[in-house]
Amino acid sequence: MYIASARLRPHPQQRPIVLTAANFLASRAPLRSSHAVAALLVLEDGRYIMQLRDDVPHIWYPGHWGLFGGGVDDREEEVAALRRELREELEIEVNDARLFAIISYDLQPIGLDCYFRRYYEIPVTIAAWNRVVLHEGSDVRALTGDEALSLPHISPYDAFALFLHHHRNRLAGSIYALSPPE
Repeated sequence: MYIASARLRPHPQQRPIVLTAANFLASRAPLRSSHAVAALLVLEDGRYIMQLRDDVPHIWYPGHWGLFGGGVDDREEEVAALRRELREELEIEVNDARLFAIISYDLQPIGLDCYFRRYYEIPVTIAAWNRVVLHEGSDVRALTGDEALSLPHISPYDAFALFLHHHRNRLAGSIYALSPPE
C-alpha cells in the first residue's frame, strides 16, 4: 500500500476522547442533521485523499475514514461551502468542482426533514497535495480506490459515493459506461 501523508496540525496537550466501535455505537451525544457537501479529491495519479475523522462522540461516524467536506450553512451556495470546508480542513484552494452525485435522505417519517449530501469531483495536483496541512481529523492519506474501500472503518455514505466514482465505468447507462463488447 502506497501512503503519502500531509503535514498535521499541532495537537493540544489534552487527552483526546477515544471511542472504540462499542463506545461509538453506545454514544448518546446528540447528532444534528443538515445538508452537506463532500469532495472526491482525486490526485493526478488517480488516488483519493481521505480523512480519518476525529474520534469525538458528537459528530457522525467518529474515528471512521471518509471524504473531506461538511455542512452547508443557511443561504450558503454548495460549492462555496465546499471551498470553505477544504480551506478550513486542508488549506487547499478549489478551482474546479464538478458535481458527481447527490444522495438524498428523507427523514420526514421520524420528524426531521429531507437532506442531501452532494459529492463533487475535484482534481488535485501532486504539488497541491504536498502543500496540504491537516486542520480537522486525525489523519489524511492518499489511497487508491481499492485501498480506500478496503479500510476497516469508512463512513457508509462516503463509501457508497467513493465506490460509484471508483467504478464509474461499470455504471451501465451512465456517461461513464464502457461500451458493451460486441
